[in-house]
Amino acid sequence: MTTVTLGAVIGVALAVSSASAQVRDAAPPLRLTLGEAIQRGLDTSHRIAEAVARSEAAGAVVGERHASMLPQIAAQAGYTRTNHVDAFGIALPNNQLRVIYPDIPDNYRTRLDLQWPIYTGGRLDALERASRIEATASADDIATARRDLTLEITRAYWALVTATESLRVVEESVTRIDAHLRDVRNQLAAGLVPPSDVFTVDAQASRQRMLTVQARSTRDIVEAEVGRLAGLPPGTRVETAAALDALAPPPAALDGLIEVARQQRPERAALVRRAGAAGERARAAAAGTKPTVAVGGGVDYASPNPRIFPREDGWRTSWDASVNVSWSIFDAGRARSEMAEAAALTRAVVERLADFDGSLAVEIRQRVSEVASSRAAIDAATDAVRSAAEARRVLGERFGAGVATSTDVLDAQVALLQVELDRTQAIANAHLADARLARALGK
Repeated sequence: MTTVTLGAVIGVALAVSSASAQVRDAAPPLRLTLGEAIQRGLDTSHRIAEAVARSEAAGAVVGERHASMLPQIAAQAGYTRTNHVDAFGIALPNNQLRVIYPDIPDNYRTRLDLQWPIYTGGRLDALERASRIEATASADDIATARRDLTLEITRAYWALVTATESLRVVEESVTRIDAHLRDVRNQLAAGLVPPSDVFTVDAQASRQRMLTVQARSTRDIVEAEVGRLAGLPPGTRVETAAALDALAPPPAALDGLIEVARQQRPERAALVRRAGAAGERARAAAAGTKPTVAVGGGVDYASPNPRIFPREDGWRTSWDASVNVSWSIFDAGRARSEMAEAAALTRAVVERLADFDGSLAVEIRQRVSEVASSRAAIDAATDAVRSAAEARRVLGERFGAGVATSTDVLDAQVALLQVELDRTQAIANAHLADARLARALGK
């Protein structure tokens, strides 16, 4: 039976990771700042393009609603074949036959037709206003999509910075524990420590190499996500140009932030506008109970022209003009149902807006609390790193003097690694808290 040791597994993993790294190192990395990554993502995002297309569709609806209020001119043409009939006529005093209704089976007709609704009770006007408001709300949807994508790219970018820093921390820890392993082996050769100390340190060194493999894999995964969001070709290496410990200044007073969010959040602006559009649709539905007035007219050029008497086999011109009034006296409750639907939709949008305002205040408080707690966590983690580094230094000197055990040094190494990783994560959390607060404020 073949025994596979932990060291062999880690060795294979390191070899695979090294081969992958060599392939990736063939091309120089693309160095990106956070702003550059966001701009690239906004320029190439299919999500933003979809929102823009929907906004353009809403703008086209405005033109459609406005056109329905203007005169509509249509050119018409037709041909009709009829059966043969007996010609009808009367005999004149000079013994000639005057044909009044001849047999003309081929009928041609052309018409230039005009229709113009001049009064609709305000229905068409209200529908046009509603579509204009909806088009403006669609622009707010684009702004919302851009801010959501900005937050997503920011989150992925700082995750990449964190993964890169975590990989550096683990690699430095591996270097320290390798140096300690050499010291323990030298003391074993001198007969100062038992062999078990060497095995313990070697096992810990192997575990930290495994952590290195995991950290590098995590970085590769996050790097691929940043590349996808930034619209980069697959496989592009990305190098961050932001410092992990460069934090934004703390936020201002809470009450002022809530008001800023109410003014800047595009989602709220879209809800306000859609509430207005719903009100216009309610007015359009109410106009369905009023009479409508339209003018019409046209010019006919036909062969035979049915307006010409007696009927002749030839092209003749005629025209007509009309004013039409329509008033639905009984529609089986259709207009009333449309009004009820529009009123219910208006209430729905208003209630949604009220719910958004209530959630907004809570969200701002949460984000401000996250920013404050993340900065406090950084201070605590920094103190922990300082203390752990000093403890490891002291224990290293005591171990060299023979008054401390290898286990003590190993514990100090592990503690230092853990608090350094904790500090890295705390700083990353602070950046993410700042980004979430900015998104909550509509920035």
